[in-house]
Amino acid sequence: MKKWKKLAALSLTAAMTASMLAACGGGSQAEETKAAGGDTTAANSEAAQTTASSGGETTPSGEGAVYYLNFKPEQADQWVALAKTYTEETGVPVTVVTAASGTYEQTLKSEMAKSEAPTLFQVNGPVGLASWKDYCYDLKDSAVYKDLSSDDFALIGDDGSVKGIAYVIETYGLIYNKKLLNDYIATEGAVITSADDIKDFATLKAVADDIQAKKDDLGIEGAFTSAGFDASSDWRFKTHLANLPLYYEYKADGISSTDAVKGTYLDNFKQIFDLYITDSTCAPTLLSGKTGEDAASEFALGEAVFYQNGTWAYGDIKDNDVADEDLGMLPIFIGADGETNQGLCTGSENYWCVNSKASEENIQATLDFLQWVVESDAGKNSLATEMGFVTPFSTFTDDYLPANPLVVAADEYVKKGTVSVTWNFTTMPSEEWKNQLGSAMLEYAQGTGNWDAVVTAFVDGWATEYQAANN
Repeated sequence: MKKWKKLAALSLTAAMTASMLAACGGGSQAEETKAAGGDTTAANSEAAQTTASSGGETTPSGEGAVYYLNFKPEQADQWVALAKTYTEETGVPVTVVTAASGTYEQTLKSEMAKSEAPTLFQVNGPVGLASWKDYCYDLKDSAVYKDLSSDDFALIGDDGSVKGIAYVIETYGLIYNKKLLNDYIATEGAVITSADDIKDFATLKAVADDIQAKKDDLGIEGAFTSAGFDASSDWRFKTHLANLPLYYEYKADGISSTDAVKGTYLDNFKQIFDLYITDSTCAPTLLSGKTGEDAASEFALGEAVFYQNGTWAYGDIKDNDVADEDLGMLPIFIGADGETNQGLCTGSENYWCVNSKASEENIQATLDFLQWVVESDAGKNSLATEMGFVTPFSTFTDDYLPANPLVVAADEYVKKGTVSVTWNFTTMPSEEWKNQLGSAMLEYAQGTGNWDAVVTAFVDGWATEYQAANN
């Protein structure tokens, strides 16, 4: 967990180096180059990994062992501790290797080529699965699949085989500081009287513009945290923000994937992105070097009111200047018709897959480990309480709910009856598509490119990358 202090605030940019994930962290495996980023410099290097073991060898002989290539750096320590507990209870060695942020796909390719390959790995959804389906053991008879609450959280092949199982359900939107927003509401001429008044883009823009104009009086640096395009941050925009125009296009056309997007909602995409980069803590010309940790620290230190991120970001915010009771979430409004009933963006891009190429002993050891993770008190407590996950397993009762105010905020939107935004970014055709989009967005933000290049990267780039990926 990261901690920031006021005295260090001025040196954060220099002192903090990357490694906050998406989501998805976070993020995603198909977001390589967030793994939910874009750093290819450490692609197949041992230095690109944070490695820790429960004490056993990666693939010892005998009764089988587990090697988990973890996707989420923010939970690396908790996975190592959980693996150690399992080994102490069962004697089965469990090794956890965590790929550095932005390098999961490259690391997975490298590790799978070794004799001691991962027995447990991750894909982000259908696109990620396409590359690894031949390595995915059929989980349809496994205990962990039987514990799944719904097939909505499984990757099921045309033949009925279960290729992957989601292990965490996450939500993202505009995290906001309730205290700072209330401070703004108390100013003369405030355009809202409550956060509940923000139900569309027009209102969000009016609020953000007014906050930006009054930032000195409010004692903050900007309405929004910096929209950094460093590899630790750009996934928030080239993937998570880009999901919004994609979601509305899919919804309008009644589809769930496509070989060619039309870009129907790219004007809407532009206006929300414009808001991010103008009503911000920094000038647009600085965005290329701004990191995910810069944005997290700006919000955690009370320097900005709004911060686009997800429920996984709580660990980077808590125990700083923003109290838990002051954490809220708003939908990311882009000005689309009907958005007043829009909820938060909820889904998963984190699917466990068991390596079908591993030995029978190691496959069974891995299946046993997964069953223990979702059925034992130790495993459930680790996932829910320590890692802060909302899980899709029926074994998690109300006793295993994460103490995360962002999860509570997400649940409140569901209870209101709003329509959650689905995670359509798992259908984006390739990481290269996202990289080209991110590059065009940065050029536009810096003033060295125009929005037409963003449109070209989004629409023409999609067709090109889809064709390349499916030929």
